[in-house]
Amino acid sequence: MAAHPPRAEAIVDLDALRHNVTLLAERAAASGAATMAVVKADGYGHGALPVARAALEAGATWLGACSLAEALTLRGAGITAPILSWLEVAGEEFAPGVAANIDLTASSVRELGHILGAGQRAGKVPRVHLKIDTGLSRNGCPVEEWPELVDVAAKAHADGYARIIAIWSHLACADEPGHASVDVQATRFQEAYEVTTAAGLRPLCHLANSAATLNRPDLHFDLVRVGIAMYGLNPLPYPEDLRPVMTFRSSVSLTKRIAAGEAVSYGQTWTAPADTNLALVPVGYADGIPRLLSGRLDVWLAGRRRPVVGRVCMDQIVVDCGDDLVPVGEEVVLFGEGTHGEPTATEWANTLGTIDYEIVTGMYRPRVTRTYRGSR
Repeated sequence: MAAHPPRAEAIVDLDALRHNVTLLAERAAASGAATMAVVKADGYGHGALPVARAALEAGATWLGACSLAEALTLRGAGITAPILSWLEVAGEEFAPGVAANIDLTASSVRELGHILGAGQRAGKVPRVHLKIDTGLSRNGCPVEEWPELVDVAAKAHADGYARIIAIWSHLACADEPGHASVDVQATRFQEAYEVTTAAGLRPLCHLANSAATLNRPDLHFDLVRVGIAMYGLNPLPYPEDLRPVMTFRSSVSLTKRIAAGEAVSYGQTWTAPADTNLALVPVGYADGIPRLLSGRLDVWLAGRRRPVVGRVCMDQIVVDCGDDLVPVGEEVVLFGEGTHGEPTATEWANTLGTIDYEIVTGMYRPRVTRTYRGSR
């Protein structure tokens, strides 16, 4: 008995990801920088472990994870590359991370103290990155508190209680070329580095995200952190040779013909202007299709774009096929690379007034089957 197609499937093209990482790593290497592949949020919805392995094969030498739990999962799977974790809940137990050689971030004297205590409990010297807030006003040490953090860190480093590996920060507007804040943040970062060297530390520096990796080689420093661009989604307003890694697809589960004047879906917001064929697709907002796309969504079906009519439901959408007879079981591409005319994750985001990060990370759902193409 033949297996039925998945109800909802996110196909991850690891060869496309390798292409993107190679391009980004080459840009970084031209400035003398190494590359960190950011695989937080389960690899932006693509699967952290397969993505991490493919990225390391393609030229990345570091991995980035938001949480210690994410980092420990990677280490537990046998990955030996340096892994940075940077955002923990209050009271997080850092000892398992220290024991597993996870690089930890300190944004305050309090946080550094917790890491140092964890090092004593683990019987191992923790690897620490100090984060300075240069203007994003999220995580990171305020400029006025930076000298104290550096002094405490320098003493811990000198006494053998910590290894201060790097200082780092994050850019707010690197995806807007020419935005004045980028240079302001770069200046503050340089000043923060000078404070650390004055205290006797010689840390690595990392500031550039995907956008700055592509458009600000002067900010590459020792290490760049690439996230969204690695997944083939361009953070800049001009073209780059990036290949979208994820395709989201389903298939037709039922077809029917309705007469002119018949309405479709909840609220009967769409009425057929003429006799037409409909295709039912068994995916909805529970599978990652935002309900706000109702009346604004196309799919790629049987060789062309076709409109989804009526409201997006929890479990299903309805496609207007006109006079075309579309067979049950036919593939439906919700978004993909876009090379054949199919919608893209970026198109969804633009329609919704959001960013494509939100679209692809939203595919990490219980009913969405994730499959991989390209060597693993």
